Amino acid sequence: MREQLDKKEAHSLYFEVAPNVWGTKDIFVNMYMVRNPEDSTWVLIDAGLKSSYAKIKKMAAELFGPNSKPEAILLTHGHFDHIGSLHRLVEEWGVEVYAHYLELPYLSGKSSYPPPDPSVGGGLMASASWMYPKTPINIESHLNVLPPDGTVPFLPGWIYLHTPGHAPGHVSFFRQRDKVLVAGDAVVTTNQESAMSVMMQTKILSGPPKYFTYDWEAAGSSVRNISDLRPAVIASGHGKPMSGRQMDTQLTNLSVHFRDLAVPNQGRYVNDPAVADANGVRYIPPAEKTNRTVLFAGLAIAAIAISLIVVGLSKSNKPDSLA
Repeated sequence: MREQLDKKEAHSLYFEVAPNVWGTKDIFVNMYMVRNPEDSTWVLIDAGLKSSYAKIKKMAAELFGPNSKPEAILLTHGHFDHIGSLHRLVEEWGVEVYAHYLELPYLSGKSSYPPPDPSVGGGLMASASWMYPKTPINIESHLNVLPPDGTVPFLPGWIYLHTPGHAPGHVSFFRQRDKVLVAGDAVVTTNQESAMSVMMQTKILSGPPKYFTYDWEAAGSSVRNISDLRPAVIASGHGKPMSGRQMDTQLTNLSVHFRDLAVPNQGRYVNDPAVADANGVRYIPPAEKTNRTVLFAGLAIAAIAISLIVVGLSKSNKPDSLA
């Protein structure tokens, strides 16, 4: 009986994406662990929120044994919900972090990201995005650049694809043998702007979260490049993994009709993208003028609603946390 309970607890903590690939969700964001079957070493892809630390540590212990640590932490990008536990994990594990060179300014304290844009609409997650952190962290002493040849450190058989638009140095990781794609936020498998969709984990292949996407032309090119890979499985930063004919059809449709399906009708970056280079953000378009009374009233309601959602989801996640 105890063995059955342990197994049930483990699988409520994480989900299997494909052979040697597992994921876990914390509140509204996913993190992944990938094992190298040649030597049983493993890597962590993305580090979630600050609250994700306990879940990551417990998942690692369940999968790889007590006191296990990865060979490295790989980042799809450095937005707040993908690096929240990074500093603490790096200090504890003493491991190196790998990211695309265009993400380095946001991981070494040199530049903030373009501000999130709550005017894109779509739901409470977008409306409350003005609260989301955009400032950089500094892990420069442990920071490394992903190899320019597209190979992935410690993961033979994997490549990475530069998929910008949502973040300047955003990458997606692809296992060529069975076409498993860890997509980050280049595409997501839920409607990330909607708090209800996030809570219900409604499966729908979508473009990158609108409120943080700073260059829609680049984002569309990234989706088309992902579609050209013909992935068999997509594990994204938000939402449940998708596979099969439904996923394939939705990805093709998204790549062909990206402007209609993914680009918001309004927003700060829709017709005037931010500009970034290896030194960080160089240009940010002015925010669109909005009735401030209406805007702040809406944002206040959104903030309260999001806070309640986060508290509720945190409580529901409590059994999976370390004491």
